[in-house]
Amino acid sequence: MQTDVGEYIVGAYLKSIKECDFVDYNIRIPGGGLKGLSELDVVGINFKSNTAYLCEVTTHIRGLLYGSNKTTVEKIKQKHKNQKDYADAMLNNFPNKVFMLWSPYVPVGYITENLRSIETLELVINQDYTSCVNEMKHIASKNTNDLGNPFLRTLQILEHLR
Repeated sequence: MQTDVGEYIVGAYLKSIKECDFVDYNIRIPGGGLKGLSELDVVGINFKSNTAYLCEVTTHIRGLLYGSNKTTVEKIKQKHKNQKDYADAMLNNFPNKVFMLWSPYVPVGYITENLRSIETLELVINQDYTSCVNEMKHIASKNTNDLGNPFLRTLQILEHLR
């Protein structure tokens, strides 16, 4: 599957802010069958802190929605379960695991309230998402070398326009 620009944004954050040594995209959950159809959008590993970041990325410009509000929350809960299953199966050597949902626009109300009730899922949505992009813009403005991510490189070009 082709990597979406939203996934590159998250990978850029994991690389530049969370200092991940390794970032990969669209990772299939092992085991085949229906389980093997699930994928993790972005996984980052920071070896210094022994932290694994498992990220679901939904870049819905008009707002995160899968049919209905209730269906959306249930779908995100299932994706979060897949994150935890993968972490248990493949990343048990990492004592620190961070499960994240990244989305630039999630309508405030039913969806945000119910997603916030998922204790083990860190939400990077709305203003928090914007803040993360702004952090990367700052880093891009201070560097001219290729930072190893197409989104970071785009930010560098934009920040260095004359």
